[in-house]
Amino acid sequence: MKVLITGAQGQVGRCLLASLPPGVTAIGLTRTDLDVGDADAVSRTVAAHTPAVIINAAAYTAVDRAQIEVEAARRVNGLGPRHLARAAQACGARLLHISTDFVFDGRAGSPYAPDAPTAPLGTYGLTKLEGEQAVAELAADTSVVLRTAWVYAAHGANFLRTMLRIMAEKGQVRVVADQIGTPTAADSLAGVLWGLAQRPDISGVHHFTDAGVASWYDFAVAIAEEGAAIGLLPAGVRVTAIGTADYPTPARRPGYSVLDKRSLLAALSPQHHHWRVGLRRVLGTLAATPKDR
Repeated sequence: MKVLITGAQGQVGRCLLASLPPGVTAIGLTRTDLDVGDADAVSRTVAAHTPAVIINAAAYTAVDRAQIEVEAARRVNGLGPRHLARAAQACGARLLHISTDFVFDGRAGSPYAPDAPTAPLGTYGLTKLEGEQAVAELAADTSVVLRTAWVYAAHGANFLRTMLRIMAEKGQVRVVADQIGTPTAADSLAGVLWGLAQRPDISGVHHFTDAGVASWYDFAVAIAEEGAAIGLLPAGVRVTAIGTADYPTPARRPGYSVLDKRSLLAALSPQHHHWRVGLRRVLGTLAATPKDR
């Protein structure tokens, strides 16, 4: 099976390329290789490779900067999925598109189901929702929109690596405790995407994160504890809980964005571990390759 992966240098893209299932040939395209916002380039590239599956891991993820760079965010998050869906339909490929918990407003008191009403709070979530809608409009029966949340990896710019740097440099950090979701290791997400790539009977909108629930504060405390346990951090790093109001940002974040994963888990039966298990695994990778920290 030939699979074309956009965003191949991102967190999820790199994990996808590092975990190819048997019988899969992958074409990884970076942002330099393919501007997903260029309709003609997307059409030519997909037609040239004729993949069976396209995994769209390309995204504009700078949540705060998106409030200013609206068109740049829309080009990647909104128009990119539209162009890819149209090209996928033209060559008979399936499209697996990654979306986000930021399509919700965070006012729910229980996990968001895939069909829950959407109400993004900022440009990032709005443009990601536009991408979802384009995929549903053009390729509903041959696509999967997979929403996830709080993705991190041993590489790239993410909360885990930021916390490790600050904790190592300062020995303390202040972290928001009133935003609730689920940390998700990028390699966990990659495993699910490979499972979906081999299941053409699954379509529609689904959710996947690692198991469990946490605040950003909880996540930071776990990073401090687990990092110290394997020698990545000194013991006794102080993590102080603060409120969202104490750390204002240009873009509003959902206060609660736990995702209901039952439809995906029932359809695919993937390995599904608690987020802290994923954290230990990723920290272990960092400990084994200190040059990448």
